[in-house]
Amino acid sequence: MQHSLICKGCWEQMHVPVLLRGVASAPFRAFGIRPSRMNPNTCTICELMFTKVMRARKICIDATIMFADLRGYTSLSQSQSPDAVSSLLDAFYDECASAIWEHDGLLNKTIGDAVMAIFNFPLKREEHARNAVLAARDIQRSWRDRRQALVAEHGLTASELGIGIGIHSGELSFGEFGRSHRDLTAIGTVVNTASRAQSVAQADQILVTQAVFERAQPDLKDSRSKPFRLKGFDTPIELYAA
Repeated sequence: MQHSLICKGCWEQMHVPVLLRGVASAPFRAFGIRPSRMNPNTCTICELMFTKVMRARKICIDATIMFADLRGYTSLSQSQSPDAVSSLLDAFYDECASAIWEHDGLLNKTIGDAVMAIFNFPLKREEHARNAVLAARDIQRSWRDRRQALVAEHGLTASELGIGIGIHSGELSFGEFGRSHRDLTAIGTVVNTASRAQSVAQADQILVTQAVFERAQPDLKDSRSKPFRLKGFDTPIELYAA
């Protein structure tokens, strides 16, 4: 993946060309301005700006949340060496990050054997739900290709290295949460629903909510829904295979 030479966030929000790479970026780096770890096409100015803007602790945004989980990680961690487990996680994170950044998402968290991504913040995209679906498909496609080498290298079977993905869109709270430990992240029903959708997705499967299904047309025109009982929800939730 080829990264942007200037910060997309600063350019789109303020029309300021903050250089991220190359010799000309040296003056910016001298002042601590570097590519963000959440999305290398944005910069640390964006992160600082978000922190200052969010003195009120949070803002409400329309966004899409994606959770991706590496299936079988717990059992693999018990049967494989620490180096082997580490290399598997590195490969998983790399494939997820590449796809998320390619579609202008923010890799907000790595949680053990899972990742959480946000689309439509800080890079505003009208088709953020579609971007999340495309990123999820890229993750599954690239992981299937890379998995063959990992399976051979570690003596595993392909079924032990699948990825389950869940996606939901809607209004959520984004900001700094916590007292003793500040965490810049998203919270709310949208986040919980995406996480629950991921938890019921089978290996190599992408499940999206009706909100995503409606927003991501025509990419999901052939998708079929099925009701799922998700933990914490009183009624079944319709999820579509993407």
